Amino acid sequence: MSETSDTLSHAVAALRRGAIVAYPTEAVWGLGCDPDDDAALARLIELKQRDPAKGLILIAADMDQLEPWLVGRDASQRARLAASWPGPHTWLVPDNGRARPLLRGEHATLAVRVSDHPLVKALCNAFGGPLVSTSANRAGSPPAMSADDIRATFGEAVTLVDGPLGGYERPSTIRDLTSGEVLRD
Repeated sequence: MSETSDTLSHAVAALRRGAIVAYPTEAVWGLGCDPDDDAALARLIELKQRDPAKGLILIAADMDQLEPWLVGRDASQRARLAASWPGPHTWLVPDNGRARPLLRGEHATLAVRVSDHPLVKALCNAFGGPLVSTSANRAGSPPAMSADDIRATFGEAVTLVDGPLGGYERPSTIRDLTSGEVLRD
């Protein structure tokens, strides 16, 4: 087994135990967990000291992994999503009732994205579905840009999946699927 598959196996085992993982994304380091584990979602929010009303993002290796959260989207909405992915485009989709309350926060929408980062894709594929993705930082602090930043901020509270950032200078654009409004460019 290669070092990468050992690392991914270790991370998936940790996720299945309800752990929080830290991993590089396109622009910054992210924190993630199983989106269906309420206890893990609560720990992640507590670890970040994040307002639970804000909600979190789901990140996936491909659009198929997001299908349970996309049920109810029409053909034109699906085409809009597919045309922008993979890549740095987060979409707010109306919650079809599948999202856990801590995942969507106080919103009637859920933020979803298909990554083009090879390590994120490999992690989601090894896990067998999407993961929560939120910037690796405490609320109000800049996001982590390296594994050393992760260790300094979170220590042993997270399982580290080390690798390079994806080369983007800014986090993903956030757009509302229904209105088309850009909330973060």
